[in-house]
Amino acid sequence: MYIQAEGIQKSYGQRKVVNSVDLEIKKNEIVAVIGPNGAGKTTTLEMLIGLRKADSGKVTYWVNRYKSSIGVQLQAIPFFPGLTAKENIKLFAAFYKINLGDGEAYSLLDSCGLRDAAQVEASKLSGGQQKRLAIAASLVHDPELVFLDEPTAALDPRSRMEIHQLIGSLHQNGKTVVFTSHDMGEVMKLATRVIMINKGEVIVEGKPREICKSYHASDLENLYLLLTSKEGQ
Repeated sequence: MYIQAEGIQKSYGQRKVVNSVDLEIKKNEIVAVIGPNGAGKTTTLEMLIGLRKADSGKVTYWVNRYKSSIGVQLQAIPFFPGLTAKENIKLFAAFYKINLGDGEAYSLLDSCGLRDAAQVEASKLSGGQQKRLAIAASLVHDPELVFLDEPTAALDPRSRMEIHQLIGSLHQNGKTVVFTSHDMGEVMKLATRVIMINKGEVIVEGKPREICKSYHASDLENLYLLLTSKEGQ
């Protein structure tokens, strides 16, 4: 078990965004967290990775110094536009007090399909390359657990495929990956387990094909529409 959340809640004023959520993240999974916009997914993940404090409930981690073992790629990509891809990676490593050599930087960029773009300024990279650079930046300290927030949003099909391959490679190399997505086909393809959140609550979780079967849904998209529309009634 990497992370276990028990009864976590978060409100902003009178609006309860996360309502008594229980969930767990296990070792060597690819977990997709899905749900409508405003469902509480991002807030839940922010509480899991320590970016936001829960109003109540408890989050338990597998190690005391868990932040050094977690990598995070957020939708807002915090690059230094005048620096090259390699320079950005070395700077992110320095934030973790890691002196990343050129060889190590090239190796990390290569693992994310960016070796040929190492000397290109971050602002001149394509959208797909910027997303892969963001993922590379989340890996500079070799974390065990990686959180990716909509890593393929607004990308073309080739760039999406490259991100899919990268997520698969991370999993094969023993890392646990948690990602959010609105693409149910992508979730079906990549995830070993799905957590669906709506109105601040976990409404279903399990292996994609198994939960579809249990609700007699033909695929994950139909299940998503079925459960989120029910919740809205």
